[in-house]
Amino acid sequence: MTTTTLAVLVPLLPFLGAAAGLLLGRTAPGYVRPLAVLPSLTSLVLAVLVAVRQGGGQAINAATELTPTGSVPIELSLHIDGFAALVAVLVGVVASCVQIYSTGYLRDDPRYPSYAALVSLFTSAMLLVVYSGDLIVLLVGWEVMGICSYFLVGHYWEIPEARAASIKAFLVTKLGDVPFLIGLFALGTDAGSFRITTVLGTVASGGLHHPTLVALLLLAGVAGKSALFPLHTWLPDAMAGPTPVSALIHAATMVAAGIYFVARLLPVFQASSAAMVVLAVMAAVTMAGSALAALAQDDIKRVLAYSTIGQLGYMAGALAVGDRGAAVFHLLSHGAFKALLFLAAGVIIHASGTNSLAVMSRMTGLRSRVPDAYWTMTVALLALAAIPPFSGFFSKEAILGAAEHVATGHTEHAPGAAGWIVLVAGLVTAVLTAAYATRLWLLTFHGRGVEAPDQGKEPRSMTVVLWVLAVPSLAFGLAYGPLPDWFDGRDLTPVLTTSVLGTGLALVGGIVTYGAWRHTTALAPRVPMGAVAAHPDAEPALIEAEAIARHAPVFGDVAYAADPADPGRLLLGPLHRHAAVGFHLDAVYDVLFVRPVQAGAALVRFLDREVVDTYVRGAAALPRLLGAAVRRAQTGNVQTYVSALLAGTVVLVVAALLVATGA
Repeated sequence: MTTTTLAVLVPLLPFLGAAAGLLLGRTAPGYVRPLAVLPSLTSLVLAVLVAVRQGGGQAINAATELTPTGSVPIELSLHIDGFAALVAVLVGVVASCVQIYSTGYLRDDPRYPSYAALVSLFTSAMLLVVYSGDLIVLLVGWEVMGICSYFLVGHYWEIPEARAASIKAFLVTKLGDVPFLIGLFALGTDAGSFRITTVLGTVASGGLHHPTLVALLLLAGVAGKSALFPLHTWLPDAMAGPTPVSALIHAATMVAAGIYFVARLLPVFQASSAAMVVLAVMAAVTMAGSALAALAQDDIKRVLAYSTIGQLGYMAGALAVGDRGAAVFHLLSHGAFKALLFLAAGVIIHASGTNSLAVMSRMTGLRSRVPDAYWTMTVALLALAAIPPFSGFFSKEAILGAAEHVATGHTEHAPGAAGWIVLVAGLVTAVLTAAYATRLWLLTFHGRGVEAPDQGKEPRSMTVVLWVLAVPSLAFGLAYGPLPDWFDGRDLTPVLTTSVLGTGLALVGGIVTYGAWRHTTALAPRVPMGAVAAHPDAEPALIEAEAIARHAPVFGDVAYAADPADPGRLLLGPLHRHAAVGFHLDAVYDVLFVRPVQAGAALVRFLDREVVDTYVRGAAALPRLLGAAVRRAQTGNVQTYVSALLAGTVVLVVAALLVATGA
């Protein structure tokens, strides 16, 4: 079988699995799980074969005209280089792990058949984006992922938060997709083709007429899809969906699509220095702001969501300094440990019965209840914090090294300003990342209080995949040696200066957070139930019963002060309450966009009902009145008709005489 045929089957098999799952979900439920797992596993095997055959060498290209358009052609084409081959393997690995995990996580969910089918369709759409050599075909996969995320985030549609989150995710990403579509049309018009290779050739020859405008239009779509500032606000709310869906969206699909798109079309963005600086600013605000927000979150999944936004900021930063090899290296590394973090979080949530870190911090023995999640999440958090020798260290240092290279003027691939912006923001974020990773680990596994509930042993399908993902989270970073042969040939070896700075700052962030945790723990003694207000160490706000009910979780006969061991409050100080709500961006967007749109919609509704409908009703009223008048004249009396005829005749004769006399 040719490599091209294998590549076509990679996105096709999950699509067929999705179609079969939807058709047979009700009539043959016994086939649902095999139809969910086997196509993804087979697609993964084929993606590995394609990667082996491609071998990081010459790109594989194949194309056939999809349909005659009369102008710019649209082609069903493949363009598989080293980037595409490895990203497809990542998608296959994560999707397969998610499908296997979901068989246990959602084993009692009555909507599992539709869920599994949508996950397969989601996977197929992302693989289409990865392998596609035509921008319009890529756009199809891009948009299919958007509708899949809408349905999957809103899987628990009975919950208002899930419904609101699915709508928000859909609308925010569509807000970016409109300028994105315009940018794609501009590229196709300038190049005379939507083929990616042709577009890149046009850029190389200087044939792109308005590079800054096109790049900024495309960045709007990328910001929406990859949750970059300012269109990142949908991603934390999307945690209302099932945890395996979060793993899929954050690790290998949806948010990875925007980064991958920029990496594939990086010369388009490099044609405009202004666009590269804008991308650098977006990356800097994204990574630093999201890290601060992560340090203030109570929901374990929202911490991981803001973590994803921060890591996407790192990837965007690598692209802003012109190093797509470092960006995709971190994309691959992050995909493994972020999928592991979410799936381990799912096990923890199942065992503890809550998403709240404040509640988990009052539990003793949670790590012994879920040892698989404890050890694998520890590995993933070390990778997230970029502690050597875990994978995140090597991929993150590749980004910081590239930024330092640009900042010091050793390359002309990007403006020096972009290098400094990314480097400074990356180092600041390194401290914050280690801080919120340490905080999450301490609050989750080192709580004190009552015994964690015993929910029984988790299904093996949920725990096995954790160890599968722990392997690349630990060891994939060592691939920095051979990976340049698959990418652009740029060295990915960690730079001494940024390695020492980044690791040192990460250790400082972790140690300071641990010290803050010890301090807050010492100041939060257990208080017997009923004696909170009288206890000398109780916070003044807890004196009132309302505050006690709202902020003091109760286990057995023991109550605790609000967030007794949360180092995030101590570290952030007055900034905490702003960071906890994402620095009020949702409120700002509500004032700037949501309310004006709603007011405009209300005005249009008023005009439609009171003005347009009035004219329509008036236009109908006149014929109705005339008809009523004519109907009254139809009496059915022959004498009346004859009299009217004679009267009419007399009127006509008189009129004729008058006309004749006047003549």
